[in-house]
Amino acid sequence: MSKAGTLECDVAVIGAGTAGLAAERAARANGASTLLIDPAFNGTTCATVGCMPSKLLIAAAKARHAALRAGSFGIDVEGVTVDDKAMFGRIRAERDRFVKLTREGIKDVPAKVRIKASAKFVKPGVLELDDGRRIEARAIVVATGSRPAMPDAFAALGSAALTNETVFSLTALPKRMAVVGSGAIGLEMAQAFARLGVAVALFDKADTLAKLRCPRVHKALKDIIAKDMDLHLGVEVTPRPHENGVSIRWKGASKGEAVFDKVLVAVGRPPTFDGLDIAKARLETDEKGVPCHERETMRCGESNVFLAGDVAADYPLLHEASHDGAIAGRNAAAFPAPIRIERYVPFSITFTDPQVVSIGRAEADSAVSGTSDFTDQGRARVEARNEGALTLYAAAPDGVLIGADMVAPAAEHLGHLLTWAMQQKLTATQVLEMPFYHPTIEEGLKQALRMVCAATPIAIPDNQDTGSPPGA
Repeated sequence: MSKAGTLECDVAVIGAGTAGLAAERAARANGASTLLIDPAFNGTTCATVGCMPSKLLIAAAKARHAALRAGSFGIDVEGVTVDDKAMFGRIRAERDRFVKLTREGIKDVPAKVRIKASAKFVKPGVLELDDGRRIEARAIVVATGSRPAMPDAFAALGSAALTNETVFSLTALPKRMAVVGSGAIGLEMAQAFARLGVAVALFDKADTLAKLRCPRVHKALKDIIAKDMDLHLGVEVTPRPHENGVSIRWKGASKGEAVFDKVLVAVGRPPTFDGLDIAKARLETDEKGVPCHERETMRCGESNVFLAGDVAADYPLLHEASHDGAIAGRNAAAFPAPIRIERYVPFSITFTDPQVVSIGRAEADSAVSGTSDFTDQGRARVEARNEGALTLYAAAPDGVLIGADMVAPAAEHLGHLLTWAMQQKLTATQVLEMPFYHPTIEEGLKQALRMVCAATPIAIPDNQDTGSPPGA
């Protein structure tokens, strides 16, 4: 039922990205009447400016890097060049294909549910659209995503300053690029552009790349990244326009000044509350202005508002956004009765080469750990990608796996195996009881697993030799 100029529903969802679509779908599947509000319905961040276009650029960089290092195998490759127009053309064409697929998926939401508009709170439980209509909802899910941070000093650089939302509009590779920020986006893009032949310098005020917890793994990553670019950690940067692009001056752990054609600003993606008048929802917020919420329900305090996806500022990852949405939508449909859902083991991948993976809890939260070194691992050495390190964390006394940090060949796959094991609360002994084929990268896990077993009362399984095949 609706009043004049007012729409009524059980659950209103603001934002039609990954989290918003999952929330609407979950709420509707659980019997709620829904409205999905978005000003554009342009597709998800992943498809448009995130996961997919970045991996397309990384794939191009990997192809050039493989050609240049073919000599390691006695294979001569001459005249390796990059056709900028063709490369960026493929990136955009494939990106547009992914975007088209996500937009077609949005059409699965019934037309009567989709409202193309912007929304803001006028009071708790009531939204106002930019066309003047109001929405009264029993529960509201906010899934408005995030946006790249652009400090004023960088904004003043105009088109010379890029973000992950503009970098894929390039049609030619710059000769020199500065990357500010060494999180996932900064690391991935810095290495990709460097391996495409761009002279890259990476800057961060932090001393740690990718927020890695283990100093041993961090040193391995730092050594790997420094092979491709100039690396400046623990520095403050000051940018200013220059007749040849951008001048970057830095000071701190090191100091200097250099000129670059472009600067990629990757200093974070704060949640997007612009235009929402979120204060009128009367929610308790944290020191960063993000509404406080419970991860098991995504509910904001005792209110009828739920968060989902990047706007919640928990884990800005697609699988977490999808899970957020499902949890928020299910709880919004059941409001006010809470339905607490166990969350996934935290799991993140940075798609450098080799990849960086962090899983679960760190050594500070545990009693024992084990390590593996990939510099002499058999299969990695066969493929001339023998670099990296792994630290595995386990709880005493039984050696239940609780976390890991690694930079290693095929880490995206090793990370999945370990995360699944942690999700099932397996011990190091139970994992070692599984078959390990030879020669594979997976064998590189065995050293760390055995160290965990040795540090706990649980013995190494009978089916495991204390040694390994040479180089395993």
